[in-house]
Amino acid sequence: MEGWQQDWVKMLETVADEIERFFEGVAKDLNEAADAWVNFSEEVAEQMERTIAPAIDQMDDQIDAWIEPILLAFTSFEAAVGEAAAPVTHTVEPILNQHPVCVGCRHYHGQSYNGNMLVCAMHPYGVEEGVDSCPDKEAFSWGLPRTHAADVDENC
Repeated sequence: MEGWQQDWVKMLETVADEIERFFEGVAKDLNEAADAWVNFSEEVAEQMERTIAPAIDQMDDQIDAWIEPILLAFTSFEAAVGEAAAPVTHTVEPILNQHPVCVGCRHYHGQSYNGNMLVCAMHPYGVEEGVDSCPDKEAFSWGLPRTHAADVDENC
């Protein structure tokens, strides 16, 4: 009775060995197919780079040649507009060491013209040294109506 059990075990071992060889063969074939696909895709990528890269570089150079004058014109225009709008948009705060009395005054100009500083229209060179207040000083209103700005300015 033990003979058929040994035959059965040998048969199961044979089937297991065959299944193992089958899967090893499939794994080997899949591995070879994957390697072939990687090699093929690398070759295609290299060939595309050799043929397309010069055309892309040429297009990039052409686009740069088209855009560069536009950017140059735009930056020149932007600089011209900024220069033209500077008197309107540029605010200068008085330097505390040079014009401390002028801090917060809406008349402060503080621009230099040919090396000459224009402090404000009432006092082109600033108030005299040693003076602690300016009779013409008006505080910034910051959008408040003039009546409120005068109330704020009482302590100046």
